[in-house]
Amino acid sequence: MDLVLDFADNWLLTPYVYPSSIESTNPYRQLFSLFVITTAGGYFLYLATAWLGYVLLFDKRLLQHPLILKDQIRREITYASKSIPIMGVLTTAVFFFEVRGHAKLYDSYGDTRLGYMTLPITVISFILFTDCLIYWIHRFLHHKLVYKHIHKGHHIWKVPTPFASHAFHPLDGFVQSLPYHVFPFLFPLHKLTYLGLFVFVNVWTVSIHDGYYRVPTLLKPFINGSAHHTDHHLFYNYNYGQFFTLWDRLGSSFREPSAFTGQGPLQAVVAGKQSNGKDH
Repeated sequence: MDLVLDFADNWLLTPYVYPSSIESTNPYRQLFSLFVITTAGGYFLYLATAWLGYVLLFDKRLLQHPLILKDQIRREITYASKSIPIMGVLTTAVFFFEVRGHAKLYDSYGDTRLGYMTLPITVISFILFTDCLIYWIHRFLHHKLVYKHIHKGHHIWKVPTPFASHAFHPLDGFVQSLPYHVFPFLFPLHKLTYLGLFVFVNVWTVSIHDGYYRVPTLLKPFINGSAHHTDHHLFYNYNYGQFFTLWDRLGSSFREPSAFTGQGPLQAVVAGKQSNGKDH
């Protein structure tokens, strides 16, 4: 995150916002700047990606599903909008330690033994590492002693829209994001790659709520997509995974998506229309 902070300092904060007496390395300035950047960036990534997912991918027929709540999209956006600043506070604390040099982030692939070959290795390692941890964190959030206090709010949306992606309790959102933040404290990671991965995971989070249930046939057994995650919202104790189905299969929580078997939410809407047509 220091790349973003440095850019903001050079082009906006130093010349136009902060007085010259407060240096860019001042910890209080860094904390405040990181909070503003994190919160504003969170809103932008959420609203822009969710809006694109809704316009381009989300099948609007799903809004006719009987489990869709009244004013659901407005309620999803409201819930997310209240949570994002609080998640921003928690995330700022992690970013602050990164900016102060406590993480294993580096500037150039030339500093690594394998050069640019480090890139695919790092990306794959990051996704596998976070997929494993998020599965177990997500499953923990469904424990009866935890669920009603933290995670239940996200399951209000039985048939989610892309705007449900960030509509959860702020502690829920932060805890599930921890693996992304922990990784660069444990393993070396290129700063720009980290920034790209951070954007990617936010886009992916929206994508598994976008109601676009199509997955290439060859990837269906492996990828945890919107069809899998929608069934998680519908049936609770299945398909906890983030990117892949591996840990659900190992943890006996995998459920074949109902959309793949002809019994999904969209098929229910179509069947309901056909039934109403026959009645008339």
